[in-house]
Amino acid sequence: MINIGFVGTGLMGLPMAKNILKSGLKLSAFNRTINKAEPLKEFGAEISKTLSEVVKDKDYVITMLTDDSAVDAIMNNSDFSENLKSGSTVIDMSSVKPTTATKYGNTLKLKNINYLDAPVSGGTIGAEEASLAIMVGGEQSVFDNSLNILKAMGNPTLVGPIGSGQVSKLANQIVVGVTIGAVAEAITLCEKAGADPVKLIKALSGGWADSKILQTHGKRMIDKDFSPKGKTSTHLKDMNNILECANSYNTHLPISNLVKEMYKTLVDNGHGNTDHSSLYNEIERINKK
Repeated sequence: MINIGFVGTGLMGLPMAKNILKSGLKLSAFNRTINKAEPLKEFGAEISKTLSEVVKDKDYVITMLTDDSAVDAIMNNSDFSENLKSGSTVIDMSSVKPTTATKYGNTLKLKNINYLDAPVSGGTIGAEEASLAIMVGGEQSVFDNSLNILKAMGNPTLVGPIGSGQVSKLANQIVVGVTIGAVAEAITLCEKAGADPVKLIKALSGGWADSKILQTHGKRMIDKDFSPKGKTSTHLKDMNNILECANSYNTHLPISNLVKEMYKTLVDNGHGNTDHSSLYNEIERINKK
């Protein structure tokens, strides 16, 4: 049986690792705060106390980390890099810059270690239900050999060479961020005009305006429930990466820039740990001026 190491068992990583275990695969887990990995014990995971332990002798090592700096800290740590087995595969499922994925893909290739960048979309609900959209960059053969692991967490698609997964995730976050903003404005308009926003969502269901974001995030806005499923600070990080990537190709994304500025204001005002559907609150703030 293949041996899998999993690094990063936070809001997303924990249910993702759990679904790998539920599929019958063997997994060891590591998190900087060890007690965050402990719940995986009941599903058969081994809990590693050190980074070197979770990596050593593993056929696959999956990382699910918060941002580029967290990925840099792990990839550049000798406990990680010097204990990777020759011929093994690193699957980074964090959402980072495409250039970060390309850099580590090239570095690991020199050590005879395969690499896939495989960021996800679907939030904690998708992670729990193993229905995540998984956007993958890398070689076809490496993707094919990793398919059973990826399918345990959701629906993987090979988009192109290393870095393509991250570009696809940025495109995904454009659609998500802009759509959250559109839903927030639609609900705000209904509330101001005296229309029932609950019935609005029902009325739009099945039409061109319907979407998972309308149904899920729209309900959060109506209920004023902004407990984090996908953090505002994380989406701001993604919007910054989107604009940096676009700038590198001399491409202007004016709507994305507007959404980024609104998320930045939310974070600056102390709402970085709220759900990204709390963009609704920024629309409310603007309308109280």
